[in-house]
Amino acid sequence: KPIPSELLSNSSLLLGYPVMIKASAGGGGKGMRIAWDDEETRDGFRFSSQEAASSFGDDRLLIEKFIDNPRHIEIQVLGDKHGNAVWLNERECSIQRRNQKVVEEAPSIFLDSKTRRAMGEQAVALAKAVKYSSAGTVEFLVDSKKNFYFLEMNTRLQVEHPVTECITGLDLVQEMIRVAKGYPLRHKQADIPINGWAVECRVYAEDPYKSFGLPSIGRLSQYQEPIHLPGVRVDSGIQPGSDISIYYDPMISKLITYGSDRTEALKRMEDALDNYIIRGVTHNIALLREVIINSRFIEGDINTKFLSDVYPDGFKGHKLTENERKQLLAIASSLFVAFQLRAQRFQEHETSRVPIIKPQMANWELSVKLHDEVHTVIASNSGPTFSSSLVSQQVEVDGSKLNVTSTWNLASPLLSVNVDGIQRTIQCLSREAGGNMSIQFLGTVYQVHVLTKLAAELNKFMLEKVAEDTSSVLRSPMPGVVVAVSVKPGDMVAEGQEICVIEAMKMQNSMTAGKTGKVKSVHCKAGDTVGEGDLLVELE
Repeated sequence: KPIPSELLSNSSLLLGYPVMIKASAGGGGKGMRIAWDDEETRDGFRFSSQEAASSFGDDRLLIEKFIDNPRHIEIQVLGDKHGNAVWLNERECSIQRRNQKVVEEAPSIFLDSKTRRAMGEQAVALAKAVKYSSAGTVEFLVDSKKNFYFLEMNTRLQVEHPVTECITGLDLVQEMIRVAKGYPLRHKQADIPINGWAVECRVYAEDPYKSFGLPSIGRLSQYQEPIHLPGVRVDSGIQPGSDISIYYDPMISKLITYGSDRTEALKRMEDALDNYIIRGVTHNIALLREVIINSRFIEGDINTKFLSDVYPDGFKGHKLTENERKQLLAIASSLFVAFQLRAQRFQEHETSRVPIIKPQMANWELSVKLHDEVHTVIASNSGPTFSSSLVSQQVEVDGSKLNVTSTWNLASPLLSVNVDGIQRTIQCLSREAGGNMSIQFLGTVYQVHVLTKLAAELNKFMLEKVAEDTSSVLRSPMPGVVVAVSVKPGDMVAEGQEICVIEAMKMQNSMTAGKTGKVKSVHCKAGDTVGEGDLLVELE
């Protein structure tokens, strides 16, 4: 339905642009759009009302003033049925994509005790004014001068509540049950501490290289949480074999780490992300790891536009330093040799009637390709002979020598390796006979092509597959359902014009033309289910 003209004129007159359009019954970023002019307000009204109806069964909207570059900080409150209420400190929730939180922490590195108290007291005053009895969250936007503005109150337990439990020692679910039973609160405001620091990362089945996270579907073929590490907690109902569907929230888990201070909590999160095994669906661990090691994040220089500010051209994964690049090349080469040596072993060869000649190689001359660059690598045994479970090797990468040490338990999904005294945890996600390996290193998956010197020389004669010209085709960037198609064959379209709308995880995404041209053919219609990469529209 069209946005009423009187609403449009009154909203811009009273508020001024920009404005935030959001679902009145909403949450989780669904049904939210920012509009900077009348045209964006009309589009935002259409998309937001449709998403609101799809997600909440209620298409009513709120239009409010949008505050640019704020922090999103919320106060946890707890009230009982006897008129008592306390605030349980704050949570910093500014790292977001599509108005949905990605990384949260408690407390906030930004707030001082005076501002914390002022926000907490106002949150409690609100809870008492409506006679609220349970755990709830009062959300604020906070500007650079520590002015704070009421956003909304969530009358439920938030996804990020574990970080509050970590620093206060309170079990919020238990407190909610006690309040529901009619018991008074057991704690006074003076009893609420801030002990240590906690960080939560939301692990999603999403592709972070597409708009910081477009949905991914599939079946989890392997899943292992890093709960063996100190200070790590994982909240999840996911099991190996679980199906990730386009119709539901793509969250896999909440990964929480706790430390005596922020530095320790972040280091534990870094280790936890490296040790998290998720196979079968694309996930956002690479993005999460890059956020928590980013210098701006570590310094606390963040706001709700952090991702778009730090990655203006989109997320590209971890950018390797020169030393990290050499480490990855050395690890890949050593891993390649370990696989080759394992393949040369024969079971029960001692009793075999066929004599087996073991190849004796002191050095492996390799050609390793990474990011379209070919490197010369020589892997040398540091002991008298190679073994299938390599203990130590000297690996020469483009003239630089590195010492690589590992037991190389190739049956394990997690591989621990030491390079020049630096301990790394990697994952070999796939390996092909042709030398291609997918290695998860520092959170990002790298495609590495390792060949022996002879194989690399012969490989030069192999034809390469020509890449598809995508300038005249529109393919679905994600699995989803086609909500609307705006063109037909023969129509002229301009660059950036809407071609169709795809809904995934109850979020609507407008697909636009990449260039100006005439529509040659349309391969979808409203109601169709499409997969990632499916052809939608062709242009002449």
